[in-house]
Amino acid sequence: MINILLNPKLNNRVYQDDETRELLEKTIKFFENKGKVKCKEDFHERAWYRDFLDFQKENQLFYKFLTPPEYGEEGCRWDTYRNCQLNEILGFYGLGYWYTWQVSILGLGPIWQSKNEKVKKETARFLKEGEIFGFGLSEKEHGADIYSTSMKLIPQADGTYKGRGEKYYIGNGNEGAFLSTFARITDNDGNIEEVKDKSNYTFFVVNSQHENYECIKNICATQNYVSNYALNDYPITEDDILSKGQAAWDACLNTINIGKFNLGWASIGICTHALYESLNHAAHRNLFDHYVTDFTHIKQLFMDSYIRLLSMKLFGLRGIDYMRSASKDDRRYLLYNPMVKMKVTTEGEKMMEQLFDIIAAKGFESDTYFEEAIQAIKALPKLEGTVHVNMALVIKFMPNFFGMMAPYKEFEEIPKRDDIANDDFMFDQGETRGLSKIQFDDFSKAYELYDTPNVNIFKQQIEAMREFMTKATPNMKQADDFDFLLKSGEIFANVVYGKLILENAKKYDIEDDLIDQIFDVIIRDFSQSSLGLFASPTASKKQEEYFMKMIMKPVKDKKRFNRVLEKYVYALIDKYEMTP
Repeated sequence: MINILLNPKLNNRVYQDDETRELLEKTIKFFENKGKVKCKEDFHERAWYRDFLDFQKENQLFYKFLTPPEYGEEGCRWDTYRNCQLNEILGFYGLGYWYTWQVSILGLGPIWQSKNEKVKKETARFLKEGEIFGFGLSEKEHGADIYSTSMKLIPQADGTYKGRGEKYYIGNGNEGAFLSTFARITDNDGNIEEVKDKSNYTFFVVNSQHENYECIKNICATQNYVSNYALNDYPITEDDILSKGQAAWDACLNTINIGKFNLGWASIGICTHALYESLNHAAHRNLFDHYVTDFTHIKQLFMDSYIRLLSMKLFGLRGIDYMRSASKDDRRYLLYNPMVKMKVTTEGEKMMEQLFDIIAAKGFESDTYFEEAIQAIKALPKLEGTVHVNMALVIKFMPNFFGMMAPYKEFEEIPKRDDIANDDFMFDQGETRGLSKIQFDDFSKAYELYDTPNVNIFKQQIEAMREFMTKATPNMKQADDFDFLLKSGEIFANVVYGKLILENAKKYDIEDDLIDQIFDVIIRDFSQSSLGLFASPTASKKQEEYFMKMIMKPVKDKKRFNRVLEKYVYALIDKYEMTP
């Protein structure tokens, strides 16, 4: 198997070019030199990560990774593959360091999508100078309900504007060079007119150090600065406006498409570090004359944890391929993107809970990485749209994914996209309409690549699900039952998850033992969600019959289990420990 899990001490990663290698290795060295004791001290003291920001400024890290080539020097590009490598590293060492990078990405989205060349050039200069950015979208009363945005951009008699209102839950609001702020253009008296189209929406940039900008407070007790800020008649000219109308609306949603993908990769980094720490602790702890790793239930928990992490990474890597290969004619990424955000982050939660069951009270100790990680992992499913919001989006694709509402389309095979290229399409995604017209390839072709016992059982579960969809289709009442829809979406998500994992398994030389162990977990998850549907108060008798057919057991193979445990899981013991 090609090296999959990050291990900073082994330096076993594949880098695209020397500069990328140098920057990522310097980032790892920064954290290892800082050491776990100091990192945990800063975490507990909620210290602003000035040292990390100084490091990235000195090495032009954000500048090189987040500046399109036409606005930067040689080596500058927006490359989702290497951005995810940095996502993983920052998550591995601490979510706070990842957060300032993440919200800068969100803040840059509306800028790089705009036609405002003046702001773009200023942004590139700010990035080179080591500045950070923010995304002024959420509001206290409305959250991320962008339809109800109350921030105002008020026209003035001289053709300028004044920004007035508050934003809430905005990262980097204390120091952001530019905060891309979403608002509605009012009438001359400052009243928001309710219009049927998107014509009064707008994005503009503000600077956190301006006298008419008020950083009210940090609303979270963390290292991150998650601001509540106000614009007090902040002067705005056309030079500050990024977009208006439909373009502003699309920039908002397309920026979230770019940014939420990163959350799955932060989860992967967190879970990887936590797995190393948990294995090291359990392997050296002797209870009742046995090492903890010898207990049967601990073996199962470690196995499932490792398999969930391996699946997360295989799916996330394949998601990168679809993101980087996207075009106006291939928008399948719009399904796989929220899956990385929603499915990968919730799998991370499950994995961490399993590890917590192993290390127990150790996970509360203040000098462990785990104490920080168990808090961080719960945040990610809830950012950039909740699991429920992203699941609702995923469900919209279910009929077309199964070829029920739109015919399957033949696409050229998507290759592994670790090449050196700027991802131009990410800032030219176009209008956010037409999801019902997106076509998919025949998902069953990925499943036909494998003929292992558990893959074959999962194929049977999929067929039972398709029978339910065609012969016991949910009614209108069930369409309004969000719990029913959520569990249906969980089942569907497993089918999509398995597809991309199998596509990537060949590319990363994943052996059949691991594949069958992966589907051991997927079958159990699928069955659990099916049982939830069976217990739904709105399920009909006919539907209950199909739900029972969907509940199946994986093939248990003790020899396979032990091979994977020793060759892959327990082989990680003592392979990594952060420098004290």
